Amino acid sequence: MTILFGTQNYGKAKEVKDLFKGKGIEVLTFTGIEDIPNVIEDGDTFEVNAKKKATAFYEAFRIPVLTDDSGLAVDQLNGEPGVYSARYAGENATDDENNNQLLLNLKNHPAPHSARFVCCAVYYDGKKFISSHGTIEGEIIDSPQGKNGFGYDPLFKPIGYNKTTAELDLIEKNKISHRAKAFIALSNELLKGNR
Repeated sequence: MTILFGTQNYGKAKEVKDLFKGKGIEVLTFTGIEDIPNVIEDGDTFEVNAKKKATAFYEAFRIPVLTDDSGLAVDQLNGEPGVYSARYAGENATDDENNNQLLLNLKNHPAPHSARFVCCAVYYDGKKFISSHGTIEGEIIDSPQGKNGFGYDPLFKPIGYNKTTAELDLIEKNKISHRAKAFIALSNELLKGNR
């Protein structure tokens, strides 16, 4: 089975390709593909955004598609940044800018800052959607630590760990991450359907 993973995020692509390795599912990425549709992620949930991307990419390339939408939800900020995680500090904000915005918004809140990463992974083949969800609980620390990962990884310390997700290697991270949980559940559904 060949599926296109609809992301231009190198870190995400690497994680997901690694998760599908050895399962008989070849994951293609946008590398070398031109005219990628620009999908405005204006849904109010991660699932709505993931399905919107899946539909657009399927219609453009006519191949089964995987997409996801994921982000960080901080309890003291009423679930922010949520669906705005990638643009918390504004459109086209860098990871550092988003992280700085998060720390600024948490400045007047006492630690610990409980939070979770949330992911909705979606498969679409032009006929049916399959959706899976994954979360990882943890807390936001006061300054970035670690060089692995991307996004809010340097600020997120999972429960039971004394390091951030940016200090975990890919194998370790893929055992616990929200994205891993969502995509493993999704791959299990896909493989069940292929038996």
